[in-house]
Amino acid sequence: MKSKIHPKYQQVKYICSCGYTFTVRSTLGVKESHIDICSECHPFYTGKQKLIDTAGRVDRFNKKFGKKNNEKAS
Repeated sequence: MKSKIHPKYQQVKYICSCGYTFTVRSTLGVKESHIDICSECHPFYTGKQKLIDTAGRVDRFNKKFGKKNNEKAS
């Protein structure tokens, strides 16, 4: 490996807008970084994600545009 061409791999402290902080190692080159969302406040990870109920939409589409049962496949 060549010397003096690689960035320094150091610890960076990330601070989320919700107040949660965590430390990771990075080549970012700063000691501290601010982020908008993290795993502690993201709806996907907290389980507070709102699921859109798509039940019936596929059936309505197939009824309107799908093949009819009595048509023969060519």
